[in-house]
Amino acid sequence: MVSAWYKGFGPIVLGTLAAQGVLAQSATPTATVATATVDGNTITYSPQFTVPASVDQSANLIPNVDDPQAVNAQTVCPGYQASNVQRTAYGFNATLTLCDKPCNVYGTDIEELVLTVDYQTADRLNVNIKPAHITSENQTQYILSPELVELPQHGEPTDDSDETDLQFSWTNEPTFSFTVLRKSTGEVLFSTAGTKLVYEDQFIEFVNVLPENYNLYGLGEHFHALRLGNNYTATFFAADAGNPLDFNLYGSHPFFLDTRYYEVDNKTGEYTLVTGNVSAGNDYISRSHGVYLRNAHPLEAVLNTTSLTWRALGGSIDLYFYAGDSQPKVTSQYVQSIGLPAMHQYFTLGYHQCRWGYKNWTMLRDVVTNFKNYQIPLETVWTDIDYMFQYRDFTNDPNTFSYPEGQEFLAELHANGQHYIPIVDAAIYIPNPNNASDNYSVYDRGHAVNAFLKNPDGSEYIGDVWPGYTVFPDWLNSNTTPWWVENLQGHHENIPWDGIWIDMSEASSFCIGSCGSQNRSINPVHPPFSLPGEPGAIEYVYPENFNVTNATEAASVSAASASDPANAPTPTAAVSTTTTSYLRTTVTPGVRQIEYPPYVIKNVNGELGTHAISPNATHVDGTQEYDVHNLNGHRILNATYAGVAASIEGKRPFIIGRSTFAGSGKFAGHWGGDNNSRWGSMFFSISQALSFSLFGIPMFGVDTCGFSGNTDNELCSRWMALSAFFSFYRNHNVLSAISQEPYVWEDVATATRAAMNIRYQLLPYMYTLLFKAHISGSTFLRALSWEFPNDPTLAVVETQFLLGPAILVTPVLEPGVTTVNGVFPGLNEGARWYDWYNQSAVTAAPFVNTTLDAPLTHIPVHIRGGYILPLQEAKMTTTESRNSSWSLIVPLDQNQAATGDIYIDDGASQVQNATLEVALTASNGTLYASSKGEYKDTNALANVTVLGMVKAPTSVALNGNTVQFSYDNAIGRLSVTGLQNTTAQGAWSQDWRLTWA
Repeated sequence: MVSAWYKGFGPIVLGTLAAQGVLAQSATPTATVATATVDGNTITYSPQFTVPASVDQSANLIPNVDDPQAVNAQTVCPGYQASNVQRTAYGFNATLTLCDKPCNVYGTDIEELVLTVDYQTADRLNVNIKPAHITSENQTQYILSPELVELPQHGEPTDDSDETDLQFSWTNEPTFSFTVLRKSTGEVLFSTAGTKLVYEDQFIEFVNVLPENYNLYGLGEHFHALRLGNNYTATFFAADAGNPLDFNLYGSHPFFLDTRYYEVDNKTGEYTLVTGNVSAGNDYISRSHGVYLRNAHPLEAVLNTTSLTWRALGGSIDLYFYAGDSQPKVTSQYVQSIGLPAMHQYFTLGYHQCRWGYKNWTMLRDVVTNFKNYQIPLETVWTDIDYMFQYRDFTNDPNTFSYPEGQEFLAELHANGQHYIPIVDAAIYIPNPNNASDNYSVYDRGHAVNAFLKNPDGSEYIGDVWPGYTVFPDWLNSNTTPWWVENLQGHHENIPWDGIWIDMSEASSFCIGSCGSQNRSINPVHPPFSLPGEPGAIEYVYPENFNVTNATEAASVSAASASDPANAPTPTAAVSTTTTSYLRTTVTPGVRQIEYPPYVIKNVNGELGTHAISPNATHVDGTQEYDVHNLNGHRILNATYAGVAASIEGKRPFIIGRSTFAGSGKFAGHWGGDNNSRWGSMFFSISQALSFSLFGIPMFGVDTCGFSGNTDNELCSRWMALSAFFSFYRNHNVLSAISQEPYVWEDVATATRAAMNIRYQLLPYMYTLLFKAHISGSTFLRALSWEFPNDPTLAVVETQFLLGPAILVTPVLEPGVTTVNGVFPGLNEGARWYDWYNQSAVTAAPFVNTTLDAPLTHIPVHIRGGYILPLQEAKMTTTESRNSSWSLIVPLDQNQAATGDIYIDDGASQVQNATLEVALTASNGTLYASSKGEYKDTNALANVTVLGMVKAPTSVALNGNTVQFSYDNAIGRLSVTGLQNTTAQGAWSQDWRLTWA
């Protein structure tokens, strides 16, 4: 749900934190005008008071990276010296002592630290630096516990023996620095040489030297190019901020993949690191490694030309190095250490439809009916906050989304193999104490078990979210998760949903500080901004180039564009006659200043407490929000996983969450948040999806056709086709924007049906990819450079992507065109590609773009030779599809061979009674199928299509019995059909051989 789109960013005056007093004086109780019955209670309520916008205005801060007055810690701080080295079973410990008097540049220097070096596994090294003296009575440095974020576990002790390819080296010249090397090649993977370690209670800095023109990926969440630029600051602070370019977003994933290319001298065999331009056709190899900083404090990673500077506002240096040496190995090593992603139910791969603005069950029923009438598959309908009673979690509006009508509707959905998922927000309404009828049992039960965050004085911290004044669950309190589970179970008993959508979980608040502490008597209140459709709200614009592609509506666009800040002209620079004044915090040694830390990170919303819970909000154990803000979304997903598992017993929980952290994939998938109906948002959705593949969250998608603003026929056609190849496929848009269900436009409906036809045939392949991600940490979507690691020209490609190893997608990402350029990787190494639609082999040159036809309702899709694709029939639901006949596409590689596999289970159960794994191999004119496992799949094999054959066969036999076939000599395609009778017991009920000669 959008909540920050309504405001612009720029210098704004400091809003008073005493706004609650203003509100209390301004609001006058009004007469009761309405009643409603919720959960058996009659509730009376009055017209809502609108909270003034000033409550969410932050101090005028300037990020240190943009501040010409900022002090460079590297020049004024003394660094450390290492001593007292003690060997351990896994590595060694050492003491780090401040070299000179403290600099106290952005906090209080910690004079003695402990360095621990652990060779944890053959491919993972841990370097940990933390204060030597931390007591429970005086814990100025919050150290992340394994209960909150998974701690990578030791394997067998390896020390620095030959069992690992990683090596740690350190020096005290001139101050302590360290280097991590790859022993087999001598490569320096990570080095702080020539820089100083700065370690203060509110500021940690260390610098990693990098080669020129480096290739780094990850460091999210952000709206940015796939390969990170060398003049970019990646901020890690969970923020409710839509999708602003180059700023921090909802989640925190301080991990990067570093890929380095080497040119091979064919005469000497020597390798030279590539730091400049590459030449197509030269011989290259690549090696990759990964780095993870396990720190949940506000962070920055400042990327400069030849260095990466890490800055943290607290915590410890807890670094993990992954040897790789390829992207698949690095990603697997990383994901296995933070927690393998959850295995999702089969139905989650179907198509999902949502919007903010489905006003009642009748409207939802009409949507479901329309999808059926237009013959567009629909798996799951979702409701945004419309369904709630006054936006209160775990309630339904009794007039528009009543329980009896909902139960009837969901029974129909479930009988048809379809599903329903509601939104749940991360804040809980706190009732008006002066209105006895404003009863909210969810709050009452939480209050009784002390489940909510507190102010420093012990009172409940009260922010402002959709329902009005709200409290926030304290996920460090052991009582909170059972209370959350109980609420999910209770709501599921009334409305048997099939999964949960967690929103606002950064956590977002519409005011600074505990603005509701003195204002509960005017609850519920209206948010401090106009909702879409209300007077004063932004009028939604259309996509770029709309007046070209939709000329008849150009007049309406012109009017709408004038009110959209995104379309405002770029201001012309002018000479200022005044000096801007910024709030800068002076360090007081021994005092943590958490509301305005001395070092200012580049946070999209300004100060840390703007549009978020205040840093001084206090958890049950005394921990302040400052230290764990980035974990709120992670912990609510953990609790929701437990609640969904308890509500839908025996089935795998399906959860989509907004704010995530390293390891959140264990509990949930993620969507890209509040994007815009603009071509740029669609373009960057690819880099978003690929980044979350690196982060171990394979279930990812975006609000297809855009959330904020009005989409149009062309943009929505292109986007519905693109998103059909993401794991999570959902259309969702904002209140009062135009409807954008795919049946609204004929072209969008046609494009959608065409793309869905491919997707639904590929469901067995996609489900197998999810399973592999679940058991090994492999990626679902893949960048071209990851699958073809020896081609440095692919390092920056983000306009194409691979679904698993076998499906190449080349979407149109700009308006007004009917062709698209794409590269076919690996051609220089003999790779073969086949057109999905006509199944002919691609004729193209290596290393260059090929122009592909792409009329509005068509998306170019190609199959990679050597990878066998299992298919089932494209039906209206995943249930129908997985109960249809099987077929195989066997695209032969340059050696006339191919392999593939299939994972099959019941598609839902948390614990499987039986599974089936099928291995497929084609070579020397024979396709072999063998399986293991006890799961019974009774769907017959209908046909097999072999692509890229070099000569026509004269006979084809299945287990020695002649079968029907045809051969297309023009494209080298063998089509074997009519196999249903011979495989009537199930395609995989017995092993078989298909031979052609």
